[in-house]
Amino acid sequence: MRSFVVWVALICLMIASGGSLQAEGPVGRNACEQPVANLPRTERPEWLRREGMVMAGSWESLPFRVRRGRRGDTPPEWEAPDQGRDYQPTPQQLAAWRRETSDEMLAELKSLGVNFLMIPLHKGAGMEAERPYMKDAVAWTRRCHEAGLHVGAYVDSETLLWELFAKEVPGYRDWLTLDKDGKPILYSRSQPFRFRYSRNHPAAHNYFLKVIQFAVEEAKVDLLHFDNYLRAPGAEADSLAQFRRCLRATFAQEDLEAMGIGDPAAAPCPITDSSNSLLGYAWADFSCGYLAHSYRRRCEYARSLRPDILMECNPHGVMPRTVVPRDHFRLVGHGEAFWHEGTPYGYSGCRDGKVQSRIRSFKVGRLLDNMVFCKNSNPLELAESMAFNLDCLGCICFFEYGVIRRYPYSPDGVMPASKPLIRFYNTRRELFRDTTVIADAAVLRSFPSQVFADKRVAELTCRVEQTLIENRVPFQIVGQRHLDDLSRYRTLVLAGCPALSDVDVRRIQRYVAGGGRLCVVGPAATHDEWLRPRPQPALEKLPKSRVVSIEASGDVLAAVRHACGGEPSAVVEAPVGLCTELMEGADVRLLHLVNYCEGQTLRPVTARLRVPPGRRVKAVTLASPGRPEDLSLPYERHGDTVTFTVPEIGVYGVAVLTME
Repeated sequence: MRSFVVWVALICLMIASGGSLQAEGPVGRNACEQPVANLPRTERPEWLRREGMVMAGSWESLPFRVRRGRRGDTPPEWEAPDQGRDYQPTPQQLAAWRRETSDEMLAELKSLGVNFLMIPLHKGAGMEAERPYMKDAVAWTRRCHEAGLHVGAYVDSETLLWELFAKEVPGYRDWLTLDKDGKPILYSRSQPFRFRYSRNHPAAHNYFLKVIQFAVEEAKVDLLHFDNYLRAPGAEADSLAQFRRCLRATFAQEDLEAMGIGDPAAAPCPITDSSNSLLGYAWADFSCGYLAHSYRRRCEYARSLRPDILMECNPHGVMPRTVVPRDHFRLVGHGEAFWHEGTPYGYSGCRDGKVQSRIRSFKVGRLLDNMVFCKNSNPLELAESMAFNLDCLGCICFFEYGVIRRYPYSPDGVMPASKPLIRFYNTRRELFRDTTVIADAAVLRSFPSQVFADKRVAELTCRVEQTLIENRVPFQIVGQRHLDDLSRYRTLVLAGCPALSDVDVRRIQRYVAGGGRLCVVGPAATHDEWLRPRPQPALEKLPKSRVVSIEASGDVLAAVRHACGGEPSAVVEAPVGLCTELMEGADVRLLHLVNYCEGQTLRPVTARLRVPPGRRVKAVTLASPGRPEDLSLPYERHGDTVTFTVPEIGVYGVAVLTME
C-alpha cells in the first residue's frame, strides 16, 4: 500500500512539473515570482503554537563522526578513489552513541526545558551504509514522541561521503558538482571524503526522495532539516543544460547576441566569470533560482506524503549584503524555518557604539512566516530569539555522545545565567504566540542592486537598516516579491535600489497611488533588473508630495520619520545598545526590549506607543526573566498614545499593554 501511495505522489509531482521529475521548472528570473509553498501558521501542528520550540541538537551521523576524527588526509585522486577507509565505530564510540539515545539523556534534556531534538538521519553515506543508524533514529523518535518531545531529522542536501556511497551507487560520479576543469568539488579540504553533488540532477534528486520518504513514513519525524543550502551549481552537464534553458526563456535574441551568444544551447559556463557582465549576472540569478527550485521540489514531495510535515533548510543567515546563491526571499519561503549560521558564538553585542545582531535574519524570517534556528549559547542570544523570532527559542545545547554542551566541543554545559530565560520562554507562552510584528517602514532589498551593482550600493542598504535598528524604528525588510503587499507600511524605503524591473516600478507606483509614501536614499530605479541604464529614472514622475528624497550621505533617520508621517507606532528613548521589536496580539501590544550591552544595566527607558483608535488601555506591565511577578508601570495617555517608563533593563524584558 505504501509503495502505491508513493507512486501516486510521484505521478502528481510529475504532472505538476510538466510530466517529468527532471528540473525543467523555473530556476532563474522567473522563479522570483513563484508562489511560496509553506504552511500557513494556522495549518501548522498545534504543538508548535502551544509550546513553541526549544531545541537541543546532535545531528551528525555516526559514520561521519568516525571518519571526521581523521586529520591530515589529502584529497583523493579522481581516477583512483580509495574506498578502503574503515568507517566502523570503536566500542567506546558505539557505547557513547547508545548513551546519546538513552532514556537518561532524554530525561536530562527535558529537565533543561527542551521540547525538540534535532537528530541525525542521513549524512550522504548512502542508505545502505547508514541504515543501522537510520533505524536507531526510528526508535529514538518513537521514544521522544512517547515522552512528549518533537523531533527533526538532519538530511544533508548536497554532499556525499563518497567512500561509502560509491559502494551503493557506482554511478554516483555523474551526480557530482564539477569545477571549471571538470573535477569534483570537495565540501572542504579538511574533509576530503565529502564531495558536493548536483542537487537537481534527476538521479540524485530521485535518490534523496527515498531518504525523505524514510524520514516521513518510517521515522515519522516532525521536521526535515536540509543542511548546506548555500552553494551554487558548477560546470556539470545537467546544471549547464538548465542554465542554457534559462537563458533561452529569459532573454531576447538581441540580449543573447550582446553576450556573444548566438545559440543558447552552446552558451559557455560562466562560473569563473568575475566580470560585470550580463552573462555573469544571469548565472548569479540562475544559481539562486536553482537553489530555490531544489528546495521547493523537496518540500512539495515531503508534503505529498504528510501535509503537516515541517520543512527547514540551512542557507546561513541574512547577511549585510545578499550572497549568491542565497536569495532568502526566493528560497526559504517554501518551508517553515531556516538556520542562521555563519557567525561565531557570542557574535551579538554592542561594540564601539555599534550593535552587532542577527536581527536581519529574524525580520526576514517573520516576514516569510519562518522560524529562525540559531545556536544560542548565552542569555543575549536567547533574548534575541525571544524578542524577534517566531515560535522558536533556538538551539540551547548539544548532546553529541550523550554529553550536554553549550555548543559543539565546548567543555561547558548550559550557562546558569541562560536557564531563567529558558524557563521564562516556556512558562510565559502567552507573550510569544499568535503575535504580529508592527512596522511603520519597509526597507526594500533589491536583489539585482545587492548582487550586480557596486558593493557600495549594498553597503547603503545595510547602513539604513542599521540606523533603523539602532534607533528602534519599527520597520521590516522586504524583497521584490513583496511589493504587491505594502498596505501595512506607511512608507517604503528605497536605499541602495538603483536596479528595479519594470514590474517592480509598476508595483511601487500602485503603492504610492494608493496612499503610500516613499523615502528614497540615493539613486533609485536608474537601471533595470539586469543593471542596464534607463533613459531616465523610472520613478521620477511620482508626486513630490508623496516622496522624501535625500542623498546617500543625508540624515536617514529624519527622512524615514518624515516619510512615515503622523504619530510613530513606537518611540523609545534609551541609551545606545537597546533594541526593540513592537508586536500585537488580540488584546495586547508588546514591546520587546533587548539590551546588547552585555554586563550593563540600562536605565531608564521611556517609551511612547500608539494605541489603536477606540481601544482603552487597562494596564501596562513589565515581564522579564527572573522576576517573580510582573512589574506594574505607571502610564499616561494622550490621545492615541501611551507613555511609560521602564526603570531598568538587564538583558531582556517585554512591556505589555493590555487593552479592551
